[in-house]
Amino acid sequence: MYLRTLQLTNFKNYTEASFMFNDNVNGIVGANGSGKTNLLDAIHYLSFGKSCFSAKDVSSLRLGTDFFALHGEFSDEESGNTTQVSCVYKNGAKSLKANKKEYDRLSDHVGLFPVVMVSPYDSDIINDGNEVRRKFFDKIISQFDKIYLQHLIHYKKLLLQRNAVLRQQQETGHADFSLLQVIDLQLVEDGDLLYQRRRQFVENIRPMFLEHYRQLSNGSEEVDIQYRSELAETRYEDGLAKSFPADSKCGFTTFGVHKDDYDFTIDGQPVKHFGSQGQQKSFSLALRLSQFDYAFAFNKRKPILLLDDIFDKLDRTRITELLNMVGREHFGQVFISDTDETRVRAILGEHGIAHEIFEIKRN
Repeated sequence: MYLRTLQLTNFKNYTEASFMFNDNVNGIVGANGSGKTNLLDAIHYLSFGKSCFSAKDVSSLRLGTDFFALHGEFSDEESGNTTQVSCVYKNGAKSLKANKKEYDRLSDHVGLFPVVMVSPYDSDIINDGNEVRRKFFDKIISQFDKIYLQHLIHYKKLLLQRNAVLRQQQETGHADFSLLQVIDLQLVEDGDLLYQRRRQFVENIRPMFLEHYRQLSNGSEEVDIQYRSELAETRYEDGLAKSFPADSKCGFTTFGVHKDDYDFTIDGQPVKHFGSQGQQKSFSLALRLSQFDYAFAFNKRKPILLLDDIFDKLDRTRITELLNMVGREHFGQVFISDTDETRVRAILGEHGIAHEIFEIKRN
């Protein structure tokens, strides 16, 4: 599956633009602020129905306009079928269609035209708090496990309800224990499922991650991912009961899968504190490439790979190993953005990778 054409109207800094892409490697070049990342985000929009960078659709409007429209044509090389996908946002409402038929639910579209976005912001996965890491893994799991997504949404609603009861207890000195009991029973059911599937996902993706990092670093470092949860040692109902005095005192739930984290290490030490910029970039890149492999293994369709500003902070060895993977046709359609057209042409040409260059200029 690859994206053949793309049209943008009033999307971020674009007024009107049209592209016809190569089914192999597409180099997106231009000065900072020209719209390279915005172009890649438009592709992400057609895949997920939302931006990679903002949860609010209004943030993608071109300044001074009240709507944006994206239209793309995806082609399946094996079947020869094409699908027209459009995403239009106007007057606060969004419409997502495939072959002019609107989806009843956005989730019905997600996963049909998979995309993996590698962005400089991926460093946040390593350097920010555990909520960012949970969201990263939750987003991947939810794409391919609708049951997980349903329980995740329900768990978050229950957590809000439980915290509201705890805050009310703080204010009044009385707790609705019957309501808490009902909430806790459901929280245990949802939380246990989330824990088990997160643990299984890390077990599945870890070998892919280790192999990608080994290739990128030429085996020069040892890295690892470990899923960390209080449920590894404590039954959910026991944890809730034990933490109830503390919950009552602070007014929120202190035990559960909403506190889970993922430990990232290099040579046995936290990547956040002991990894160089290049090592951190390699770590986050290996995570994204593992996401690619997982998606491909799940639905037998290679995602479109978007590499935004990928050459920044990667040394020559790591760039070479990455492009060796591209050259071996490990990936399908690839988009690579960079500020230096000469560099992109030289690196891709050096590896004998068929490509097309698109120069983006400021509007």
